[in-house]
Amino acid sequence: MSGSFSVSGSAPCRFAHYFVVCGIDTETGLEPDELAALYQWLEADRQGRDPDAAATGENFEQSPLKRTFKSKVLARYPENLEWNPFDQDAVNMLCMPKGLSFRTQADQRTPQFHSFIITREDGSRTYGFVHTFYEEVTSPQICSAMQTLTQMHNAESTSANTPSSSSSSSSSMDSLASSLDEADSPTSSSSRRAGSYDSSRDTLYVSKALCLITPMPFMHACRRFLSQMHRAVTAATAPPLPLESYVHNILYEVPLPAPGRSLKFHGVYEPIVCQRPGLGELQLADFPLAEAFSLLGVENLVQVFTCTLLEMQILLYSHDYQRLMTVAEGITTLLFPFQWQHVYVPILPASLLHFLDAPVPYLMGLQSKEGTDRSTLELPQEANLCFVDIDNHYIELPEDFPNFPNKTELIQELSEVLLSYGISANTGAPPRTRPGSAPGSTPSTPGRERKTVALRQLEDDGRNGNLAGEELAVLELLQGNATLERLQALTKRTGVTVARVDALRAGVKAQLTEGQGGRTAADEEELRNAKLNVQLREVCASRFTTMFADYEAFVIQSAPDLESWLTNREQMHNFDKASFLSDQPEPYLPFLSHFIETQMFATFIDNKIMSQWEDKEPLLRVFDARIDKARLFNVRAPSLRSSSYQRCTILKESAQTVEQRLMKIDHTAIHPHLLDMKIGQGKYEQGFFPKLQADVLNTGPTNNKWSHRTATAQRRKERHRHQTEHLGLENDLKEKFMQEARSLGKNLRQPKLSDLSPAVIAQTNWKFVEGLLKECRMKTKRMLVEKMGREAVELGHGEATITGLEENTLIASLCDLLERIWSHGLQVKQGKSALWSHMLHYHAREEKLEQQQAESPVSHVPERRKSDCSMAMPSLRVSLIQDMRHIQSMSEIKTDVGRARAWIRLSLEKKLLSQHLKQLLCRQALTKKLYKRYAFLRCEEEKEQFLFHLLSLNTVDYFCFTSVFTTIMIPYRVVIIPIKKLSNAMTTSNPWVCVSGQLGDSGIMQIPKNVLEMTFDSAFRPHTHISALFKCQNLGKMTTVQLGHDNAGLLAKWLVDCVMVRNEITGHTYKFPCGRWLGKGVDDGSLERVLIGEPVLPSGEEDSGRGCYTPPLQRSPSQIRRISVTSLSGRGYKPTSAQIQEAIGEAVNNIIKHFHKPEKERGSLTVLLCGESSLVSALEQFFRHGFKSARLFQKTVFVWDFVEKAIAYMESADQMGDLQETAEPLGRTCQSLCHYVNAINSTRRNIGKDGKFQLLVCLGARDRLLPQWVPLLVECPVIQRMYEDSALLRDRATVSSHIDVLETLHDFPITLEASIVKGIAL
Repeated sequence: MSGSFSVSGSAPCRFAHYFVVCGIDTETGLEPDELAALYQWLEADRQGRDPDAAATGENFEQSPLKRTFKSKVLARYPENLEWNPFDQDAVNMLCMPKGLSFRTQADQRTPQFHSFIITREDGSRTYGFVHTFYEEVTSPQICSAMQTLTQMHNAESTSANTPSSSSSSSSSMDSLASSLDEADSPTSSSSRRAGSYDSSRDTLYVSKALCLITPMPFMHACRRFLSQMHRAVTAATAPPLPLESYVHNILYEVPLPAPGRSLKFHGVYEPIVCQRPGLGELQLADFPLAEAFSLLGVENLVQVFTCTLLEMQILLYSHDYQRLMTVAEGITTLLFPFQWQHVYVPILPASLLHFLDAPVPYLMGLQSKEGTDRSTLELPQEANLCFVDIDNHYIELPEDFPNFPNKTELIQELSEVLLSYGISANTGAPPRTRPGSAPGSTPSTPGRERKTVALRQLEDDGRNGNLAGEELAVLELLQGNATLERLQALTKRTGVTVARVDALRAGVKAQLTEGQGGRTAADEEELRNAKLNVQLREVCASRFTTMFADYEAFVIQSAPDLESWLTNREQMHNFDKASFLSDQPEPYLPFLSHFIETQMFATFIDNKIMSQWEDKEPLLRVFDARIDKARLFNVRAPSLRSSSYQRCTILKESAQTVEQRLMKIDHTAIHPHLLDMKIGQGKYEQGFFPKLQADVLNTGPTNNKWSHRTATAQRRKERHRHQTEHLGLENDLKEKFMQEARSLGKNLRQPKLSDLSPAVIAQTNWKFVEGLLKECRMKTKRMLVEKMGREAVELGHGEATITGLEENTLIASLCDLLERIWSHGLQVKQGKSALWSHMLHYHAREEKLEQQQAESPVSHVPERRKSDCSMAMPSLRVSLIQDMRHIQSMSEIKTDVGRARAWIRLSLEKKLLSQHLKQLLCRQALTKKLYKRYAFLRCEEEKEQFLFHLLSLNTVDYFCFTSVFTTIMIPYRVVIIPIKKLSNAMTTSNPWVCVSGQLGDSGIMQIPKNVLEMTFDSAFRPHTHISALFKCQNLGKMTTVQLGHDNAGLLAKWLVDCVMVRNEITGHTYKFPCGRWLGKGVDDGSLERVLIGEPVLPSGEEDSGRGCYTPPLQRSPSQIRRISVTSLSGRGYKPTSAQIQEAIGEAVNNIIKHFHKPEKERGSLTVLLCGESSLVSALEQFFRHGFKSARLFQKTVFVWDFVEKAIAYMESADQMGDLQETAEPLGRTCQSLCHYVNAINSTRRNIGKDGKFQLLVCLGARDRLLPQWVPLLVECPVIQRMYEDSALLRDRATVSSHIDVLETLHDFPITLEASIVKGIAL
């Protein structure tokens, strides 16, 4: 829960701070609620008229009895307190959120109870408890005013029956308001009569509220006190003492219970008991959690709890204010040790509906009206919204929603706790009612009964995680069945327990024994609620104690003192997130990776760091003590790291602690007594709450026996203040950084209720705009630091080491931010995604413009050209609409929110996000039509900064679209480019290609012969190439291309420069250099080659508008290197022996580094084995060094020729028996080498001699045989004929050192791509 419960330093330890009476001010008369005027102002602003000139007329279409009128604070005692200033507007608005309501004798006038909360800017909280009842109106002016309004309404409704054209408002906020203002009950002739007022025959009643404002949430005690106060007013006889005595007593003579103690004080008729947890226990939570679980069902509540932990927008919806408060407080009390850090308004007054437009996380409660449907409720944004319909036990969750770790087991444990108290874990059980008419209970009516039946049917439906369960009936059946009883006894004897039946029996027994021992039913109810509350909370608390048992090890404490830490807070990393996640069980990661990015977790870590210099925050102190205790028993057992569920072990003792406190009263407050006041004033009149004497209630006694506690607290506060000053830290600096820099929206945790002028609303929206911009800056910075910081360390080698999980979380967070920005200030809500809706509007408008100017191309859409190496590729159009079409064609994505997120990921991967959004927003007329004046997207300067922050993301490479949508079909374009001078593109053979990537391969695709294309370069020289388009499932990052042909026809020889492959959706282009012949009797006789890919980066000149790029990743084989080690003109390049030795060491080193990275962060092993600077390339140079004349009789000799001759020698020597004398292991090695070479030679693939050598090296590395094969080849006499004396292969010291280097690869499991080993069964 946000804010601590401790009373501020100078506040006396009083149970209650204020007693307030709200109702109608007979002097000012009837005033319409400010809500109508506010909506007229907003509507005028939306339509572009002068809002201040808008007439403030009254709504005569609605019956006056259904309208809301302005309430006033009629009295408050005391007038004001220095430590807790009275906020009159806020209290009035929250005591009567709908304003005054009127009734006649024909209407229901049941008293209602609700609570509210006021959060101050420093996060501290004040609680309000309100008892609302109806009092007869005695003022003739009010009665005549109501009579006049009724007559005007009747006249208006008769004239309204004639049809007239009325303009319908399109504002989503207005439709929200109208849906909330619909009639309370179905329209019928009887209800119309009941809704009218005639002063001659009707008695008029008006609502009045009694309110206690307290520093701590003693809900049960306050409810009972206010209920007794109302009973004293309505009773036939006057109360024992004047009401002033009871008010004075609770304000000045009832202290707060000390921590770990219980307190008894006296109401008007009965004593009231309350208790406060000790310092080492979970903090006070008096709202009945069982009711929250019953209303929603356990599974639904756990889901809402998860949404709260992930700081989504949560909207609670119910007709009952107290239900809203119970669920909101219930959820936030389960968060221990974390605290909700954002907007928290469990009861949203009607005049604050514009706050639903807030583009920040919030937890708000909205009152529904009977008869209104969820479908009529239009909310400004729903992309990240968790909608909780409390009355119908129904929730709507956001998309991409990770489950809470061990969710099933958690639900099971919570259900068992509820069941042990006789509460159904599956259905929304009806609220328990005490004997007699309790405040807030509603008499049953036929309509209400129908609704209850409907709810029961909904509960039994099972679609909302609510299974039908009539526990008591089940138990009766079991107990009445002799066979089942015997069966149960048998299972017990064999050691099997029937837990559910035992739990049922215990729960029912607990209910039957209630009320015994001289305690009232209300006392028993309170004890039961307190025990159940603490057990449910302990179950959740133990989950966090298990999950974060080691959190301290990952806290980064880098600042020398508090001042320097606060000053550099934003630049500092306080928690080692990557290491923490790597230490967690795999199933926890989806939830934890999101959770550790939240504000509540950041604040928790901040509090931990600050505890070096200050007293520990209370929740943190309790949590750390629990972890220390767990460690004492556990000694950091490995179980803490496993994903097995650990049940809470302290349920029984926590309930016993609470029970002992409530059964044994530690302190009894002074009894109410007669005060020194004038006799005759405030005399008793049945049914009317009197005007109390302010002079005796505005000041308290000075000789209380507990007043010395105040002085002690004051002295403690003084000492603490001196210590703080001694630290030399300015309070304003601390406030500035702790309240502003730490989080967004923290100064908006509670909307300011005091002043609702248009200027204040505008100021609030301006804060939202600033907050969104700051959040965008922080998010993009975090994304860049995570990517670039590690890329810089890698110096461009290998992939960035940010984990896929972390990256995905950050991108999901960016998607959420963009949705919130596009939802801010929206005029008309269409669909759940505001961004996608805007894009659809843009698309429609662009199509309309294209139709109007069919000939003229869209000038602002640039074409993306390619650099010269990919000149053969047709240019790919850079277009927002084109990318939209790609997303729309993906059948896997079903919702608008999903489409918007996919489009963001695609644009980010293409480095076009900023450019696309700029293009989207350049249509200012459309933006003005869709958004209100205060919207973020209409603040020009902030919008420009926002786009600039997004532009900075172009400096890093993301594969966030390719890596997430792995099953979609993607079109790929393949272009085969011949070498220009030595060959033409014509070939009579039938070429084929197979493209492989990290996610799979395309399979062999025959390329038709009629796809020859011609392009012209900048000098207008023609170039021909083969181009083909094919569609297959997403291949991911492309790694290899197999290229070949069937050698048919006269022109079967083919000299290929390279193959280009482009993903037509993301635009990623890969170049696969070849530089070799394909054909029999030419080069190495290969009809098939495996080519290794490298990503093609667009040239800087052409892409200057899209920002710069990261250093290239691992490079693939370039043409220069390939030519240098083959039979072509590159033979002039000969590396020195030192360079060759260095190349082998570097190649092996790269492979070792690859395996030392976490599995999800590794690049392509194929590139390290077969690409440039790869193992194959280095060993090829090693075997070529000192090779004798390359041409014997005009025939090219390859390294494979030497290998074949060596194998022929070994096999002949083996047959002659020369090898039989060698050591057995050497003989086995010789056999393995012969076996592998023969297998490669006998394969049906025509991969050529260099391809065969590459395959031998790869297989040798995989099967850990390379270091054993090299000595065999070195010892073979063939080497003397084929190598110079100076060759590295004949230098024993060099060979020995290389064998040692190659042996280091034995520790790693090398796996080869299918494209390399295809057709080889070894």
